[in-house]
Amino acid sequence: MAQRSKARVGRRRPRGWRALALLLVALGLAPAAAEPAGAPGQPVGTVSGLPIPRYVSLKSDRVNLREGPSKEHRTSWVFLRAGLPVEITAEFDVWRKVRDSEGSEGWVLHSLLSGRRTGLVTPWKKAPEARVYDAPGGRGATVAALQPNVIANVKSCDGEWCRVWGEGFKGYVAQRDLWGVYPGEKFD
Repeated sequence: MAQRSKARVGRRRPRGWRALALLLVALGLAPAAAEPAGAPGQPVGTVSGLPIPRYVSLKSDRVNLREGPSKEHRTSWVFLRAGLPVEITAEFDVWRKVRDSEGSEGWVLHSLLSGRRTGLVTPWKKAPEARVYDAPGGRGATVAALQPNVIANVKSCDGEWCRVWGEGFKGYVAQRDLWGVYPGEKFD
């Protein structure tokens, strides 16, 4: 005959505590979560377990940015550009709170976001262009000169240079010239 395990000692949490905790995290009133493996001190989302904040891109040409995490909340903005990088700053159920390069924030359905990394070329500049080289470090020939707000697909970054590609260009651009990657961020 199997023995019963000892009963838990302590107070039971009230029903719905998990939903309340998720709501507090989404509103920024509580810490996001525990640390992920390999990134000490980096908070992770309570739903996905992925780092918060992190950059992703829009899957669709039409994405509603809502004031809150539900379809009942008012649409405050409509993104009309697939591939546009956005930064996820919070999670709640199937909703992600995002921020764009101009600082606008709101909630988007997670199914409208892609993990594909893209970068927006110098959105803070009006006229200067970002040069794309055929080798990292600014060495080699200039392959292209990209105007501000061009979207580049980002393949990898070494902390100073990113390997990018797009319509009519492929090469390396200075990481400081992209919005959609963190300063010093490294990935393949």
